[in-house]
Amino acid sequence: MLGSTHGTFTTDLRARVVACGESPRAAVHGVTTAPGDQDVSGRPLYAAVPDLDRFFRPESVAVVGASDAEGRPNTGITRQLLAWAERVGARLVPVHPTRTSVFGIPCVPSVGALAEPVDLAVLLVADPLPVIEELAETKVRFAVAFASGFAETGAAGAAAQERLAAAVRRSGIRLLGPNTNLNAFERFREDLDGPAVALITQSGHQGRPVFTLQELGVRLSHWAPTGNEADLETADFLSYFAGRPEVGAIACYVEGLKDGRSFLLAADRAARHGVPVVAVKVGRTETGARTAASHTGKLTGADRVVDAAMRQFGVIRVDGLDQLQDTATLLARARRPQADGVVVYSISGGTGAHFADLATAAGLRLPTLPQARQDELHQWIPEYLSVANPVDNGGHPVGDWRGRKIIDAILADPSVGVLICPITGPFPPMSDRLAQDLVDAAEATDKLVCVVWGSPVGTEDAYRTTLLGSSRVATFRTFANCIGAVKAYLDHHRFTGTYRSPFDEAPRTPSPSFRKAQALMRPGRRLSEHAAKQLLRAYGIRVPREQLVTSAAAAVRAAGLVGYPVVMKASGAQLAHKTELGLVKVGLTSASQVRDAYRELTDIARFESIDLDGILVCQMVGRGVEMVVGVTRDELFGPTVTVGLGGVLVEVLDDTAVRVPPFGEHEARSMLAELRGRALLDGVRGAPPADVDALVEVVLRVQRMALELDGDLAELDINPLMVLPRGQGAVALDALAVCR
Repeated sequence: MLGSTHGTFTTDLRARVVACGESPRAAVHGVTTAPGDQDVSGRPLYAAVPDLDRFFRPESVAVVGASDAEGRPNTGITRQLLAWAERVGARLVPVHPTRTSVFGIPCVPSVGALAEPVDLAVLLVADPLPVIEELAETKVRFAVAFASGFAETGAAGAAAQERLAAAVRRSGIRLLGPNTNLNAFERFREDLDGPAVALITQSGHQGRPVFTLQELGVRLSHWAPTGNEADLETADFLSYFAGRPEVGAIACYVEGLKDGRSFLLAADRAARHGVPVVAVKVGRTETGARTAASHTGKLTGADRVVDAAMRQFGVIRVDGLDQLQDTATLLARARRPQADGVVVYSISGGTGAHFADLATAAGLRLPTLPQARQDELHQWIPEYLSVANPVDNGGHPVGDWRGRKIIDAILADPSVGVLICPITGPFPPMSDRLAQDLVDAAEATDKLVCVVWGSPVGTEDAYRTTLLGSSRVATFRTFANCIGAVKAYLDHHRFTGTYRSPFDEAPRTPSPSFRKAQALMRPGRRLSEHAAKQLLRAYGIRVPREQLVTSAAAAVRAAGLVGYPVVMKASGAQLAHKTELGLVKVGLTSASQVRDAYRELTDIARFESIDLDGILVCQMVGRGVEMVVGVTRDELFGPTVTVGLGGVLVEVLDDTAVRVPPFGEHEARSMLAELRGRALLDGVRGAPPADVDALVEVVLRVQRMALELDGDLAELDINPLMVLPRGQGAVALDALAVCR
């Protein structure tokens, strides 16, 4: 964990480089949208950013239900609010119908009796709805409702919460809660410098480990306990914190997202500003998702989509609260990397090899140090020890200057951006001198120096004083957390260094394709293969030459026009899986085969009581790589686009990648890179490389379709999409489409 920081702190967003080790924020990239902008489906393109200054730093606070009676829960809360109001310089007004004063402060009987508007009303009442309705007339800007018994309790509670939310919308007040707590009003240390971590949690207790980072010298600026999010939600605080100059990173504990689109817009705003967002999002498993829903009363979303959407917008997802602590702290405090090479430096060859294995497996790059650098290191390290990377010193020098020389030489190499020293256990005086040399070297470089202090005790002076007292060394307790945090650090800066918001390029007006496609839609119905292919053709997606026929004679004529050999398939809105029913005939080479196939296909359909709109006589397309490209709707994020290995094994292999539109070519290619079977597109066992450019173009056209037909298209499945050899394109051999 990074220790306390000391140094000048400037609020210039574009050029913040502070002595405490903060990374300079990336310039805000491509901000061309404006509030109110909408995409082609009518969804916003710009994050709503509430002005929460007066929430966190109000000038006046009304406490409704204030009490000073001993033994009452409201008394302890009132006492804490009094202390908080004093710290932030706010005037507190108790509100109670039967008391004349609370803790010696004159009390008013109701919110209607407030002499002047207040910034924040804290509601210590079981039913906040009547109070919200009263507050609507008082011009209060913010309110907090602690009461529970809402959406977290089931259907009746959800209905009560919706009534509360409706009243809040009518009033114009911004509400935190219900089912929240006092975390926003905690005592934050004011003696810590440097970039801070801002915290957002839906469960107050889960934020405690991050809050207590202050005891290790890590600055915390805000804590937003969002509760049930009847009004103010995670996305609101994320958008607000992303623009705060003191915030170096945002740490989130998320149980359920209220609105996926709002969350992505907020994450986009953070990415534009170069502010890292680290999140624990529960609900990876069915049990976790069910538990989260019962606690917060919100949708958790399909986890695969949540995971992909977060990565798409640069949100770093971690699993544990310890990872949330370590990763958020490192990202808040470390300077921008000068290189992505990682060097492992240890006093044990075994430790170095173990750490190097884990780091390489996680995707970190451990470059071999140049021979000239190795020769330099061997001035101070015996020749029989390896210094290629990992660097094994055989025992850090204690009695002279050599240890510092070794560390400085490693950091001087231009291929090195991060030095990691795993100290598996204290071994004084060697470990003490090593820790001090690492701290001194870190103070003299812009590069990141990390230490893993493996002692289970954690009371050693080298750890508590030397390492945690440093403003520049990132100190961890486990190999895994160090590797994960460093990987996130390098990935974040790589991501934000080239980030361009996909919302800037999202279509705002329908294309000519949309008008053609909309005429093909049939609300509430599934389209036949023939109609679904017409939909693809409208968006410029290539389909085979084919004709729909209703007689054997017409089938023969169509085969002559299409060109032998042909494929014949039954076409009807009821048909989803034709192959299993024997409704596909492949490789027909003569008129007699075509006539026989027509009779057989129609006989099967008649026997199975399947209504057909005809028989398709299709061009037989050459061999390639079978892929699947599709559109589905997610409860949280709306339309999503999927690409993966297709054909008959699509459900068996389950090798797919998903994204939330809008996205561009880079993201489409990233989807392909995620596939386990990606090598098939490059050509294996003598097969030619596939036309990846054509596949990417299909993915982009499908995502345009998903955006423009959001109100009309429930599901699209192109399977197989035959990706032909390079330069020959891609052809949609079959398609299924379901209208909303």
